[in-house]
Amino acid sequence: MFTFVTKKMRYLTIFVTGAMLLGLLAACDSGAQSNGKPTIKVGSKQFTEQLIIGNMYALLLEDAGYKVDRKLNLGGTAVVHQALVSGDLDMYMEYTGSALAAILKLPLMADPQQVYDKVKEEYDKQFKLTWLKPMGFNDTYAIAMRKDRAAELGITKISDLKGKADQLSIAGSQEFLSRQDGLQGLEAAYGIKFKESKGMDSGLVYQAVDAKQVDVASGNSTDGRLGAFDLLMLKDDLPFFPPYYLAPVVRQDVLAKDPGLEAVLNKLAGKLDEPTIAALNLKVDQDKLEPADVARTFLKDNGYIK
Repeated sequence: MFTFVTKKMRYLTIFVTGAMLLGLLAACDSGAQSNGKPTIKVGSKQFTEQLIIGNMYALLLEDAGYKVDRKLNLGGTAVVHQALVSGDLDMYMEYTGSALAAILKLPLMADPQQVYDKVKEEYDKQFKLTWLKPMGFNDTYAIAMRKDRAAELGITKISDLKGKADQLSIAGSQEFLSRQDGLQGLEAAYGIKFKESKGMDSGLVYQAVDAKQVDVASGNSTDGRLGAFDLLMLKDDLPFFPPYYLAPVVRQDVLAKDPGLEAVLNKLAGKLDEPTIAALNLKVDQDKLEPADVARTFLKDNGYIK
């Protein structure tokens, strides 16, 4: 009888201890939920700059105790925006000019503050999304040529292409070729028409113009490869392109659940300028470093994360 009771007590002890251990493991496994902070689904578009910045925000959130579900490299503007609206994402980083032209399809404006205020207002009304503070840099479209070819034709600004574009070819991303703030709008605004346009991955346009496969490249002003290939960026002398300041865009229901989230995401507000982001982009595109590593090094070196 005594032996039976001892065994029973032993089994009970094992059961209780096991249950407590499982409870502890479950608490540990719940990660961010155990500290009351929600898991944040962070998205990005499918090019270098977005991958670096997406990782920056993910690392900032993790350093602040949030669990992060990275959904980076999703696609173009329309794809990532729809993922945010549908709730597949909680946040991603958007450019003010892209929001104005590609999502809201409103007339282009030149003043940075007016563009920011307009997209912030419309995103709030139409989508229940909040624009947080911009990071500080303007990543506008860049129309570039080889310096020798531009000098040969006497071209230093986009208006110089008038009367010459019909003999020239241009390469750009598929998004650039189709957007109102892209090729079609550019040609209409400047009264030019290129002989040929070629859609290709944004990473290949500089190689194409450098190899003389095309005469003109449409890239991005913060792309370090503009300098690496020693290309001339033609001045937008009208100007045509709106400002493209990058800022986090977040679902309002997510911000409402955690009042501290906005402060974490605003830590990078006004902290990056064009030369800085161009240098970071080049570390990935030329030096072949991983975007996550570039992001982590920048944040650590500047004291944003431990």
